[in-house]
Amino acid sequence: MCNSNVKSAGVAQIDGRPVLQPAGNRVAAAPDAARPLKKSLQKSLSMPASYDNNNNATAAARATAPPENTRAAATAAASLLPPTTPARATTKAAGAAEKSRSAKASRKPGAVLPVVTFAALEAFEPAAAGSIAAAQREHAAQAQAQRKMRIAHYGRTASFSRVEGRVGATATATATAAADPAVPASPTGHDEKRCSFITPYSDPLYVAYHDEEWGVPVHDDELLFEMLTLSGVQVGADWTSILKKRHVYREAFSGFSVDAVAKYTEKQMASLSADYGLDLGTVRGTVNNACRILELRRDFGSLDKYVWAFVNNKPLSPSYKYSRKIPVKTSKSESISKDMVRRGFRFVGPTVIHSFMQAVGLTNDHLVSCPRHRVCSSAAAATRV
Repeated sequence: MCNSNVKSAGVAQIDGRPVLQPAGNRVAAAPDAARPLKKSLQKSLSMPASYDNNNNATAAARATAPPENTRAAATAAASLLPPTTPARATTKAAGAAEKSRSAKASRKPGAVLPVVTFAALEAFEPAAAGSIAAAQREHAAQAQAQRKMRIAHYGRTASFSRVEGRVGATATATATAAADPAVPASPTGHDEKRCSFITPYSDPLYVAYHDEEWGVPVHDDELLFEMLTLSGVQVGADWTSILKKRHVYREAFSGFSVDAVAKYTEKQMASLSADYGLDLGTVRGTVNNACRILELRRDFGSLDKYVWAFVNNKPLSPSYKYSRKIPVKTSKSESISKDMVRRGFRFVGPTVIHSFMQAVGLTNDHLVSCPRHRVCSSAAAATRV
């Protein structure tokens, strides 16, 4: 039995002393890179000078202790340390050595330096591979927060065009009020401005249309027919381009005479389309609407009586304060559109009819801050009387 133990036993080196022990109980030798780590950690604790003697005494007592106690102490110390790889241990040892040298260089007699813990050492380690995703998520979150801040400030500062438009509109309104006594003065003493969609960059033709025609009640059948046609062809374009071609439409459709246009033949319509560069569908739709107006005259007496009956001969006045509040269609325009479609009219959708209502004064959609708002209201009251 003794021989078997002798064969399975081995000699282990513990603290430089040979110790006879079974082969299965050998203490695994620590990696070469781990030994400098323990020394560097012990040096990097940066304790006060008064603790140096205690450390030396503890090291001497450990050297003279029995091998069993030494092995138990080494095992307990190893269990407290985090598992390290050779590369990581080398990095930690180099960083700890650098810390120790800097601490010794800056140490003053009698100064108490802070104790460096394992958590502090971990904080100075290079970022692990798994933290790259966390850094990317943090970067994405910061970018999202900055984007939200930019969106939150949209529209909070007045743009250059808006400021210039306000100044230009105020000056124009002041000059108009001074030249035309029909334009009422502001009761608050401040100069009024045009509707906000009129800017210094608006075409003068469009500005004149706003100041002279838009919102003024119309009761002439030819002019109602003209504005109905222009509102239909304005879809997909802007009023400025339509107003520039207004004379072309007037010449092509005989001054928007309902009786003359209703008699156009297919050959005349094709000729008008080729001569004036108008869409053939638009020409046919206009001729069809002229025929429908003749039918309305037989039923209602005139187009004027037909359209104004929808508002009880009194223009609507929503009193909008902001141009963004003005809708593209209303329940009233939908009602008129449905009835006109039922009667065979073309190009009379709810949006087209609402634009037509604004143009002929069926609704006064000038902003309350615009001087034309009260002018159009006064004109409607005078017409009713």
